[in-house]
Amino acid sequence: MNTAKFFDERTDQSEVKARIVQKYFYAWANVIMPTAQKNGGRVAYIDLYAGPGRYKDGAASTPLLVVGHAIADPKLASMLVTLLNDSDGNKTSTLQNEIDALPGIGNLKHKPVVSCGEIDEEAEKYFSQVKLVPSFSFIDPFGYKGLSLKIIKGVIKDWGCDCVFFFNYNRINAGIGNQVVADHMDALFGKVRADALRARLPGLSPELREALILEELAAEIKALGGTFVLPFTFRNASGTRTSHKLIFVSKNFKGYAIMKDIMAKESSTEDQGVPSLAYSPADWSMPLLFSLQRPLDQLRATLLKDFAGQELSVVQIYERHSVDTPYVLKNYKEILTALEAEGKVAVRSLKGSRRKGTFADHLLVRFPAGGVDGE
Repeated sequence: MNTAKFFDERTDQSEVKARIVQKYFYAWANVIMPTAQKNGGRVAYIDLYAGPGRYKDGAASTPLLVVGHAIADPKLASMLVTLLNDSDGNKTSTLQNEIDALPGIGNLKHKPVVSCGEIDEEAEKYFSQVKLVPSFSFIDPFGYKGLSLKIIKGVIKDWGCDCVFFFNYNRINAGIGNQVVADHMDALFGKVRADALRARLPGLSPELREALILEELAAEIKALGGTFVLPFTFRNASGTRTSHKLIFVSKNFKGYAIMKDIMAKESSTEDQGVPSLAYSPADWSMPLLFSLQRPLDQLRATLLKDFAGQELSVVQIYERHSVDTPYVLKNYKEILTALEAEGKVAVRSLKGSRRKGTFADHLLVRFPAGGVDGE
């Protein structure tokens, strides 16, 4: 990718990516700030590849929008620490000027810090050693240089720290078997998993290659402490191949659930109300590319089997079952409502009352011991 042209104009995909990051930052800040206020009084937004702040058409990019949001929110303005970096001095100079020109910038208690530097071994060492305040980090390199497990681990290791990173699937898929960039691939997957991928990928179909690469990446991230890994896929203009992914990492289920809801709303298709967690320009004009797999029917069967003989709240069901699936909370409520109407599950209240058709936290769902639909 020609980085000089990256900010020339916005694409639909870049707008979707920016909306996902911004929406999560706002939601994350609202959840984190009450606790952070009692423990140091600071939260942080970290952008390691911040760019010049605006596209050539004048539209603000994510760093300016985040800072602008903080200016308009008195509580956040008193707590936000903003660390913005880029390796291009021209971009950081422009970004600094753009930040200084924002109306109300003086309302921020902590002036945004703009730095210029490569994301290299020194950066990895810094983030591995420094104790971060609760932070949301955005790692958006133009390729794969600078993206490593050590960076990801460093920015999520402390309490309240989540991150989103850009995963250039096209380039990484091509790079795994290329010895010229072997060090970069080892840094991203870990040497053992990278070698395993090099051995297993040849001969696989494009779909299986993508699934295996993502599976191994997620497994390595989870091994270093990123309990919840959630990818959002971007496809090419024809909708036939993955171009890149936005991957969210958190140690907390609440953050995972919030991000899944955000990604669900940005998905360009859904099947039976289950979001694809993907965006493709082709989905709007070529809906048949999204095959109908009837995922709610699959959810119905797995719930009856996985929770056979158990009694749980909807929140417990969602937290235990939804991880690493595309299902959102409303999908579970829809299936449970249908199962209750059919007499397949029983619902009881711990408070003695219930509004019809709802599944509040005080309601418990009892699954039959058989575990099979119709038994």
